Amino acid sequence: MRTISYKSALNEALDHALATDPRVVLLGEDIGGYGGVFKVTEKLLEKHGPERVMDTPISESGFLGAALGMAAMGLRPVVEIMWVDFMLVGADPIINQIAKARYMSGGQIGTPLVIRTQGGGGRGNGAQHSQSLEALFCHVPGLKVVMPATPGDARGLLLAAIADEDPVIFIEHKMLYMTTGEVPGALELIPLGKAQIKRHGTDVTLLTWSHTLLTALQAAESLALEGVQCEVIDARSLVPFDIALVAKSLQKTHRLVIAHEACKSFGPGAEFAARIAEEYFDELDAPVVRVAVPDIPIPYAKPLEALVLPDVAAIVAAVRKVCQ
Repeated sequence: MRTISYKSALNEALDHALATDPRVVLLGEDIGGYGGVFKVTEKLLEKHGPERVMDTPISESGFLGAALGMAAMGLRPVVEIMWVDFMLVGADPIINQIAKARYMSGGQIGTPLVIRTQGGGGRGNGAQHSQSLEALFCHVPGLKVVMPATPGDARGLLLAAIADEDPVIFIEHKMLYMTTGEVPGALELIPLGKAQIKRHGTDVTLLTWSHTLLTALQAAESLALEGVQCEVIDARSLVPFDIALVAKSLQKTHRLVIAHEACKSFGPGAEFAARIAEEYFDELDAPVVRVAVPDIPIPYAKPLEALVLPDVAAIVAAVRKVCQ
C-alpha cells in the first residue's frame, strides 16, 4: 500500500487509462498545459499528446456534444467540467442526448463516456461555485452517479467508470483533492454500485458519501466516547445504489442516519430514506433522520458557509435523536 493524495489517485487512473486503452481521450477547459483547475490532469498532455488530452473552448454544451459523438464512434471520452455548477450549461447534451442515446437508438449507439466534475462547499466560493447537484443527475434514467471519498476509491472507481458501457457522472469534492489515503500497489477497478463499511458498529447505521464521510467518521469517534457505536457506510455510488449493504447493517443497528452535503429537500437522502421505509420498515426501531444543508444557496462568507454545511455536531445530534 502507498499513501497518496486524492488528486494524485485520479491522475494515476487517467494516466493508466490513456496508456492502456487507445480509445480513451480527455476533453475539458485548461486540462492540457495548465493541468486542470485542481491539477488532476497535470503532465498528462506531455505524456500522451494533444490528440489524447484536448483543451476545449469555453463551451460546455459544445464539447459535451462532441464527447457523445466520440463515444458513438467507439472512443471512450473522459470530459472534465471545472465546476459542477457549469454542468447546467451542458444540461441539454447530458440529460436529453447522452443519457438517452442508447435507449432512443435501440442499443445501436453506445455511450461509454465519463463526465468528471467537482462540487460541494468549504472554500468560500459562493453560491454559484459550491453546489451539490448530484440529485439532479440521479433523477435522470440512463446516467450513473459516482461520488468517491478516499484516494483508493477515487482511483478504483474512476477506472471502473471509464471501462463502463454507460455514461457516468463522476463527482469529486473540492475539499478532497489534497487529502491523503492508502491505495493498493496494483491499479484495480472497484465495481460501481458497491458501498463499503468504513467503520463497524452495532448501534446506528450512518450512511454518507463524498467529503461528508470524513465528517461522519469524526462524529462516530466522538460518539464512541459516549458508548454509541456507529456503523459508517460510504455509498460511493448513488446510482446504482447498494441498498442491500445498508439493509444488512440495519439488521444489526435498527437505526439509520443519512448525512450529505446536498440540500435536504428532494436530496439523495430523501430517496434513500424512502426506499428503506418501503422495503425494510420492519428493521427500523426509530424514524430515519437526515443531516443535510438547509434549503438555501451556499453563503459566500466563510462563517456562514460553515454554519450551513454538515458538521460533527449536527451528525452527533442526529445520532442521539435516533437513539432516544
